[in-house]
Amino acid sequence: MESQFPMKQIVDTNGKIVLPEYKERITAELAKEFFKQMIRIRTFDRKALSLQRQGRIGTYAPFEGQEGAQVGSAMALNDGDWMFPTYRDHGAAIVFGHSLMRVLLFWNGRNEGCVPPVGKRIFPPGIPIATQIPHAAGAAFAEKQKGTSAASIAYFGDGATSEGDFHEGINFASVLRAPVIFFNQNNHYAISVPMSKQMNSKTIAQKSFAYDIPGIRIDGNDVFSSYFETLAALEKARNGEGPTLIEAVTWRYGAHTTSDDPGRYRDQGENVRRREEADPILRVERWLKNEGLYDESWVEEVKEGAVAEVEAAVLEMEAFPQANPADIFDHVFAKPTWQIEKQKKNYLDFIGGERS
Repeated sequence: MESQFPMKQIVDTNGKIVLPEYKERITAELAKEFFKQMIRIRTFDRKALSLQRQGRIGTYAPFEGQEGAQVGSAMALNDGDWMFPTYRDHGAAIVFGHSLMRVLLFWNGRNEGCVPPVGKRIFPPGIPIATQIPHAAGAAFAEKQKGTSAASIAYFGDGATSEGDFHEGINFASVLRAPVIFFNQNNHYAISVPMSKQMNSKTIAQKSFAYDIPGIRIDGNDVFSSYFETLAALEKARNGEGPTLIEAVTWRYGAHTTSDDPGRYRDQGENVRRREEADPILRVERWLKNEGLYDESWVEEVKEGAVAEVEAAVLEMEAFPQANPADIFDHVFAKPTWQIEKQKKNYLDFIGGERS
């Protein structure tokens, strides 16, 4: 089955273009923007991990290593499109225009962190596995019914393809030819369970057969492949050709979340090898060097700019007004029940006593 879904690659690990037809399409401007955005979100990811270790935000889901898949796919979207991320796709959300401060607020346990900038159609991160997939299909079908050119993209991991929501969402989109991209980031593990122990399928792309939709498999660490293949799938979707399932084969260096210990189930030596050989940022850096476009002063400027942007977002997040404890009671029902009112009074009395 893997032979029927070969992994598509445009730029290899040495920074060489392997598909000549893309040579003219890969411009210096595009490659530099890929590099800039990947540095930007990796800087954010590392800072968020540090904040969690310091107790300044809550449990955090890192994505370092998956920047190629997230940046390439997010940059392929149009402003009016819909994004349905998981809890690990805040890199894609940031590239698509989400506020860094709001993303940090989300990881600090604040519902305000789910509110995207005005005009940006970014759904709150899907925490239960695969629940965002039917939503993405529904939003896409609504846009089709309205006659717009907008499409949607749903992000999910390999574990999500074992959930019912994955199959229901894809079936719905297939039948109704909804303009949606199902973008899987296959990082080989569903928490601690390797792909080989959760499915007999050799690829995730092959699951497209059951729903008679296109399925493609790409090198998810190749940002160029991620971008151009998502762009092509979106063009088909906008032209009424329905959904596409994209399997981006990638690797996450860190833990599933900060409450996880990957050393108990995964060979950590693999991280070292992959960082040296297949890192998505290193690949673009090598392409820039091969093309004579690598400028150390520009790279340093990009890195310093990313640090400054992230640090400013942290300060803004930490200066955000404290949450009102009553909110967790006031927004359960349109009109609170007597049980809710009683719970609210008891809780507010309790924390008042604690503070005094």
